[in-house]
Parts: sequence; C-alpha cells; structure tokens
Amino acid sequence: MKMETIASLKPDLIIANKEENDQSQLECLFSNYPVWVSDIKNEEDAFSMMQSLGTICSKEKEASKLVGAIKALSEIPIQAERLKAAYFIWQKPYMLAGSDTFIHHMMSRAGLENVITQGRYPESSLEALKELQPDLLLLSSEPFPFKAVHQEEIQNEFPKAKVLLVDGELFSWYGSRMLKAFPYLRSLRNQV
Repeated sequence: MKMETIASLKPDLIIANKEENDQSQLECLFSNYPVWVSDIKNEEDAFSMMQSLGTICSKEKEASKLVGAIKALSEIPIQAERLKAAYFIWQKPYMLAGSDTFIHHMMSRAGLENVITQGRYPESSLEALKELQPDLLLLSSEPFPFKAVHQEEIQNEFPKAKVLLVDGELFSWYGSRMLKAFPYLRSLRNQV
C-alpha cells in the first residue's frame, strides 16, 4: 500500500475490504483516516453495505433504488437441476473458491453446489478435485485470467465434466455489478 499516494489524495473516506486488506494495512489507515470496512459473504451483506455507504455518503435514496433493482432481478428463480461445481480463481497452484466466500453464495444462487467445503480459497490439485466428481468447472477471468488454452487443458483432465470460462467480476464483485450478475447466472445455466 502506498501511504504517500493515499496522503496526497486527502481522502474524506476510505472504503476497504476485510478480504482484500490485511490487518496491518487497515490499522495504518485507521490511525490516519476515516475508514469503512466491508466483509461480504452473501447478497444480504452486499445490500447492507450498499445501504450503509448510501447513508455515509448522503445518498440513501440512490442506494435504496439500487438495492431494490438488484433484489427484483435476484428474485427470479433459476429453474434447473443443481450441479456439483468448482470455481477456479488461480493457477500454479490451483486455488478454488471455498464455502466462506461471496463466490460460493453466487454459485448457490446459480443452482450450483460448491464441491469445495473448506473456507476462503484453498489450494487443490486436479487429482484431489477429481475425487469430488464435479459436473461443472468454472474458470474465472480474474484474479487469474483463465483462457481457452486452460479450458482445454482442464477439460482433457475432466472429460465427463463441463468446463466453462466465466466472468469473475459477475461472481465476485458485489455492489452495482450485481445488476448484471443475476441475468448472467441464468444465461450461464443455459450453457450447461
């Protein structure tokens, strides 16, 4: 973290995330600036975050309108059989989204059962993942930018599963991007 850059900006508010910032970074910020920290695990947490920031920034009406629009989209059920799935976020080593993440929640909303039951982002080998027998493997566009070559490699290892490249922002970036996330999740299920 570049404290000089932050100081030059003279922020009125810093918005941090528990998952993205370590404790020492936050403590340094807390000692010098007003800091609001999010810890988002599901859509209710995301809605609460949006409402809180709306209040802090004197934009309550705008925040309520955004939350209402997202809720209207999220209430449309996904009508499909639940599939066992794994969501890759990194390569070398392979890291997957675990059960204590917003990604896990969005997978569930898409009618997917996350086969990774550990929290956060555990490392895994393809051999260990094969034992969990996923029906669907999702390769995220970020933080590691999986491409078609990775899709082909993993598909060769899992011939009975479907391997898809997915938009990581729509699985993991809460807030206004959630307006696009729920239609995306429904379209994704149509590809399976």
